[in-house]
Amino acid sequence: MTVHQSKISKIFNLIVQSLKGEAHDYTQGNVKIAIVLLAIPMILELSLESVFAVVDIYFVGHLPNADVAVATVGLTEAVISLVYTLGIGLSTGATAIVARRVGEKDFEAASRSGAQAIWISFLISLVVAGLGFYFASDILRIMGAKPEVIAEGTAFSQIIFASSPAIILLFLINGIFRGAGDAAMAMRSLWLASLINIVLCPLLIYGYGPFPELGLTGAAVATATGRTIGVVYQCWHLFLKSRTIKIYKKYFQPDFEIVKSLLNISTPAMFQFFIQSGSWIILTYIVSITGSTDASAGYQIAIRNVVFFILPAWGLSNAAATLVGQNLGAKQPERAEKSVLLTTRYNVIFMSLVTFLFVCFSEAIIGIYTANEVILQYGSQALRIIGLGYIFYGIGMVMIQSLNGAGDTKTPTWINIFCFWMIQIPLAWFLALYLELGPVGAFIAIPAAETVLAVLAFYFFKKGKWKAIEV
Repeated sequence: MTVHQSKISKIFNLIVQSLKGEAHDYTQGNVKIAIVLLAIPMILELSLESVFAVVDIYFVGHLPNADVAVATVGLTEAVISLVYTLGIGLSTGATAIVARRVGEKDFEAASRSGAQAIWISFLISLVVAGLGFYFASDILRIMGAKPEVIAEGTAFSQIIFASSPAIILLFLINGIFRGAGDAAMAMRSLWLASLINIVLCPLLIYGYGPFPELGLTGAAVATATGRTIGVVYQCWHLFLKSRTIKIYKKYFQPDFEIVKSLLNISTPAMFQFFIQSGSWIILTYIVSITGSTDASAGYQIAIRNVVFFILPAWGLSNAAATLVGQNLGAKQPERAEKSVLLTTRYNVIFMSLVTFLFVCFSEAIIGIYTANEVILQYGSQALRIIGLGYIFYGIGMVMIQSLNGAGDTKTPTWINIFCFWMIQIPLAWFLALYLELGPVGAFIAIPAAETVLAVLAFYFFKKGKWKAIEV
């Protein structure tokens, strides 16, 4: 066997190992191998999560009332991102605590921490589901939706909000698996949920075969069903299979010390993502009041593609968070820092390729979702402008997630407050309304704020205070 063949064989075996989810000690051995073993399933996991963001848009974009349908999905997703905020925040806390305990080789404490995270998250999700379902039409109205969007989209929004427990638990339990280094399990659950959504969407929207033709509502039913089955699959492996994390019934007995630690990390993380989500909601509002329904539809299609390509990069960032948590637990802060810097380099390479795609092929990408010339124009313009900041998005994501993985969720929260609420929102408002650039002003504000975020996050990471955080 030649040297070249030997390298290919090693790479292939590494990929197979990462997808199988074989046990690996991420606190020992080659850092590059550790990154690859975690990153491949995490990238694939979040690539499939991003499919949720584009599948509904794609299928409802071919309905007769496409502009209303796409605007409804976009506005609902903008608000449901607040539910994602809760799920991501709780997941961040769970990942940090579980990773630290696994790094210490205290697997029972890691499993007990996971159980505490599940029950508190489930209670929170029930409250969110009830409020969202009851106020669905009011939420759309507040978001600036036109009367026809409210009339057509209320049922869609109610179903999506009612599925909040599945949304939050899907994020949360995958955070537990990732903290344990079991990235392949997290990947499989998202794959299952996404594939079910992909299959059910056209069947329920258009009424193929024995399925009823539900139109826009069918997209919501398909998404909720996919996520719910994904959670059932997660629980089966968490409770009934032998993995790094194995949860028993007795672990659900409330342990308020663990809950307190979880909430101390998760609450700033929730607020951190709430700040980000809130900013995106306001940008959606600015686009809706300064442009037509077609402008909102074009922007929403562009954002779905932005999310589609950001989530794989976030997968790399999650790998860095796990490596930071486990290596801090193993008292190896320098190895943790090395892991983050290497991951950042890989993320920059990936995001550079995405920038090229968005700048050069924006019309072709948006054209997949719509034949409407006005929607196409706004969507491609948004994609080009937002895409210019992608390299900085990649740097910022790894740095922020690494701080979160160390349990330092407060620093990223302050960074987000400054960049999103003191730069992005005022800049978007100034450009869109005062300078009368309309939706384009909102587009420009996105890469501007993300660039500042990347610089600040890198600065605070290099200061190194995260190495002394106790979890």
